[in-house]
Amino acid sequence: MLGPENGTPRDDFPVRVRDLLRERAVWMLPLVLASVVVMTMTALYLASAVDPLAHARGLPVKVVNSDRGATVGTEHLDFGRRIEAGLRASPTVSRRLQLEPVTLAAAERAMSRGQAYATIVIPPGFTASRLAQAGHPTAGVTDGGTDGAADGGAVQLLTNPRAGTLGVSLAAGIVAPAVAATSQVISGQLAAVAGTGAHESATTAFLANPVTVTTSQFHPPPANSALGLSAFYLALLTLMCGFLAGTILHSTVDAALGYGTSEVGPRWTQLQPKAISRWRTLLIKWAMAAVLTGVVTGLMIAVAAGAVGMDAPHPLLLWLYAWLCAASVAAGTIVLFAVLGTPGQLVAILLFVYAGLASAGGTVPIEALPGFFRLLSEAEPLRQILAGDRAILYFEAQAGAGLTRGVVGAAIGLLCWVVVGALIVRWYDRRAMHRLTPELLAYVDRSVQDFRARGRAG
Repeated sequence: MLGPENGTPRDDFPVRVRDLLRERAVWMLPLVLASVVVMTMTALYLASAVDPLAHARGLPVKVVNSDRGATVGTEHLDFGRRIEAGLRASPTVSRRLQLEPVTLAAAERAMSRGQAYATIVIPPGFTASRLAQAGHPTAGVTDGGTDGAADGGAVQLLTNPRAGTLGVSLAAGIVAPAVAATSQVISGQLAAVAGTGAHESATTAFLANPVTVTTSQFHPPPANSALGLSAFYLALLTLMCGFLAGTILHSTVDAALGYGTSEVGPRWTQLQPKAISRWRTLLIKWAMAAVLTGVVTGLMIAVAAGAVGMDAPHPLLLWLYAWLCAASVAAGTIVLFAVLGTPGQLVAILLFVYAGLASAGGTVPIEALPGFFRLLSEAEPLRQILAGDRAILYFEAQAGAGLTRGVVGAAIGLLCWVVVGALIVRWYDRRAMHRLTPELLAYVDRSVQDFRARGRAG
């Protein structure tokens, strides 16, 4: 197209790149937002995981001491009690582990519900077997036991990787050196009982380290469970189903109502805004989120359990639970958009995704998180989702294994977001803080009608 005066080509878009790049306002907002968000993401995600051993407090470990002890002359020896006392006396153990003496049946019940990372098992004939291997007769075993050698002399560490692989590693790494230190004490007692005479080389080696620990898994994770991490991956996918559903619905519904634009390839569309309140807009998005999250979580389970082959023993329950959790996250995401506007997306990413990853206990156990993240985990949805997923996938969907916590947490989260959204958005409407005022909507309507009339006339 030529200019009207000199016939030169007319530029309908005269704004130049260099003109905008020289504007300070163009740079400030993205620089500030990007810097704040990236620093917050880094602090949240790494601060919780850089040194889990230093923050480990109260890792639940059960102790099953079945040792009957043995009598040597007039002295009663009980090496099992010595080991248990040594563990409790160790500052490292007492500060980082929560040791609880229980029966073997009680320990197995706890581990079957994901309530313990490991169990230390001291066999009934432990003292007698140590004395026998040291070369001392053990006819004086108490409680009518046998010589004890047949019971085995190793302390057994039953691990529970279904409760969390890193939690198991931390617990095992704390127990092993503490047992080794107690072994030196027992070594001195055995050496005194065995005497100072000549011993066979095997006996001498045994006396130097009489306590050994054998490690075995208690009910290992099922096959096709990503070595016990499938629950975490599925929980993260469920969270993303809710977050993405809320984000997509916000933009698409706003575009359909005329409060947002739609751009696909070269096509840019702006519909005429509809006269609708904030509250009714929020209700529309919530209603659609209830349906959309059910669809996407169903597809997620179908792909995970069907196409990929993930072990999923209760697919219907898993879907219903994922639907509830995703709907709760979607409702929260939509509320953040409704209350904060465009910054709501950044807040939702930090709140649901990165704060959740830092405090969920999916990789670093809750007991090994810094205090702030432990407190945060009580409210973060990802932890509640993970608790329920572990219960369904690994612990036969037991209510006490985390399913109750997950369902209650998701329901409370959904209720809280509905209440917060209703209170604030309706307050906006009552204060006439409309997205577009009725006067402006009327002006836009007249302008559209005039434009269409001119189009028909042309």
